[in-house]
Amino acid sequence: MTHEHTHGDHHQHGHAQVDFGRAFAIGLVLNTGFVIVEVAYGLAAGSTALLADAGHNLSDVLGLVLAWGSFTLARRAPTDRFTYGYRGSTILAALFNALLLLVALGGIALEAVQRILDPAPVAGATVSLVALVGIAVNGITAWMFAGGRRHDINIRGAYLHMLADAAISAGVAVSGLLVLWTGKSVIDPVTSLVIVAYIFWGTWGLLRQSVAMSLSAVPTHIDLAGVEAELLASPGVARVHDLHVWHMSTTEIALTAHLVMPDGSKGDAFLSDVHERLAHNHAINHATIQIETGADCTGHNHSCG
Repeated sequence: MTHEHTHGDHHQHGHAQVDFGRAFAIGLVLNTGFVIVEVAYGLAAGSTALLADAGHNLSDVLGLVLAWGSFTLARRAPTDRFTYGYRGSTILAALFNALLLLVALGGIALEAVQRILDPAPVAGATVSLVALVGIAVNGITAWMFAGGRRHDINIRGAYLHMLADAAISAGVAVSGLLVLWTGKSVIDPVTSLVIVAYIFWGTWGLLRQSVAMSLSAVPTHIDLAGVEAELLASPGVARVHDLHVWHMSTTEIALTAHLVMPDGSKGDAFLSDVHERLAHNHAINHATIQIETGADCTGHNHSCG
């Protein structure tokens, strides 16, 4: 039995190598300042909608910190202990972000329900003005990430998240105007519950996806049967076993597989072709292939005969 371990590092970074450190830094400053403003005016105006948006923006600040940290760690070189480097930190960041946001949403929803049961006066004009500032802050932050949204899924996620935040701030601004127009303070906590429901919908998906990535699940967009068929279509391959596909990070996918080739390996050109097809057809950018002749399957839990 022959073994050929090879790693195809088709990372496809391209434009994704652009350093978004400045965008992260400015985004953190803007969002942290806006959280402070929202909390202060939310308490002064008695607005749970503003406090709800402040809680969400606080999670954005923590999320940006985690995303920036993982973005930086993922670029560090592998070590003798962390032989894949720190690419998996991007998955941990997504998981922690989802958990933090769910905790914040629970507190916001509880406060909103209490306000519905026991309404309090709300300064509608103040709520609307502060929310308008939120539209500007989130819009500017989204714009800073816009340049990388087509080439890096993490940057695209930050862009879309900030764009959604701008829309949420617009909803808060409208609720403030409605309170001012109708005089019905209950509109404010009801709006905060709508915001919570909207954010929860997206957060639940993020939590499920990040947990699946943490457990090395096959990426949802990968057709495992299709990948196996791709490998079986390679010249000289009789069987495929021990096939595994998982996320190394939120942007990189790894594969390991044993190819049974009774006539033996066809050399580096064969392996290079397999890697190229996996990268081009399935976006798998880090593959380890082991070649077996099928003459000896000792030591494997899976039959290769």
